[in-house]
Amino acid sequence: MAKLYSNENFPLPVVEELRQLGHDILTIQQTGKAEQALSDEAILSFAIEKKRALLTLNRKHFIRLHKEQPDHAGIIVCSFDPDFVGQARRIHSWIEAQKPLSGQLIRVNRPQK
Repeated sequence: MAKLYSNENFPLPVVEELRQLGHDILTIQQTGKAEQALSDEAILSFAIEKKRALLTLNRKHFIRLHKEQPDHAGIIVCSFDPDFVGQARRIHSWIEAQKPLSGQLIRVNRPQK
């Protein structure tokens, strides 16, 4: 299973479901770095330092950072989906299909209706 770091805006119910699926997830809240207006670069640097793939809803900025700094443990960018369990399962499936995550940009979008 993957070692992940969730950004501040990432839904906690998705984090909890991913933990149930066996993933090791550190949240920004657990690090004491929440509500500090950290830059996206600082968030990615922390994830790199801890060797964790980053989970975020901030797609635009982290897609750009992936292009600028592709040497990371993985970046998983998601669209918001109120089906938290479904979103966690889609993320889990992508992680399983993309091993290793290092240097990968994975896009997990809400399914079309």
